[in-house]
Amino acid sequence: MVKELEPVTRDYTIHIHKRIHGIGFKKRAPRAIREIKKYAQRVMNTEDVRIDSALNNYVWSQGIRNVPYRVRVRMQRKPKEDEKGEGMYTLVRHVQVDSFKGLRPERVENE
Repeated sequence: MVKELEPVTRDYTIHIHKRIHGIGFKKRAPRAIREIKKYAQRVMNTEDVRIDSALNNYVWSQGIRNVPYRVRVRMQRKPKEDEKGEGMYTLVRHVQVDSFKGLRPERVENE
């Protein structure tokens, strides 16, 4: 029996540094974006993952080589609103935090 996906919003902290360890300098920021997408696909169970421009700017803020070690993101699973209208997609947005200490994955009720 397949469980039906419902719209949901959650906050996660992604440790980018361990996912791009050993990657060449000129491929680090693009790989970080791909790893964020891969993480979102795994935790939200959707193939279609869309990265917000603010998150992209944050990852690239220190250049292609010096990617931030961690990033706090808000993932929203939403129904597709195209002509077919079937399936879900995930929108990944950046959440600004002062410190990553003690942050856990949490569900966001109202935005």
